[in-house]
Amino acid sequence: MPIDLRLLILTQWLSPAYPLGAFAFSHGLEAACADGQVHDSRGLEAWLRSVLETGSGWGDAVWIAVAARGERPLTEVEALAEAFAASSERLRETRQQGAAFARITSDIWTVELQACVLPVALGEAARVLSLDVEAVIALYLQGLVTNLVAAGQRLMPLGQTAAQAIVAGLSPLCAEIAARAVLCDETDVYSNAYASDIAAMRHEIMESRVFQS
Repeated sequence: MPIDLRLLILTQWLSPAYPLGAFAFSHGLEAACADGQVHDSRGLEAWLRSVLETGSGWGDAVWIAVAARGERPLTEVEALAEAFAASSERLRETRQQGAAFARITSDIWTVELQACVLPVALGEAARVLSLDVEAVIALYLQGLVTNLVAAGQRLMPLGQTAAQAIVAGLSPLCAEIAARAVLCDETDVYSNAYASDIAAMRHEIMESRVFQS
């Protein structure tokens, strides 16, 4: 059975090797670890589950779907997505990665993508290249988990096996959220991951830190 080239495009875009600079951001996890809220693999998995189900992971999933539909001007979708960023560092995180994604993807695939927040840029790219949006969302969420688990390995005692177990354990949830988000619109975006959002705000005033968010 031949492999769909579009799947390979997606895995390239959402690979840690794609030069978005994701390694520089912890999404507030660094502050949570410094405050003692997250200190082991069980706590990290619970933290990430909350981000996916009721936090920025859910919001990003819906923004990808909305942008991929192309029913609203991209500038409007971006403005809404930016308004839901919980802190200035979160906003910078998604803007910088989105700009990097738009730049390199435009150069390689000869498409015209404007620099905007990452989920909106990704949704627009999926629309232009006719990619399966549910797959885009699922792989995006798994990539988010992978990046934050890697950040966790720099912030706490967390071995390779335990780290990969977290990614594997949350992968079915990524697929489940993608299946729901692809049917949603901007009225379905919300965030109840208050601990994660507050940690993202607290990170801005940390005197010593490894990550930019």
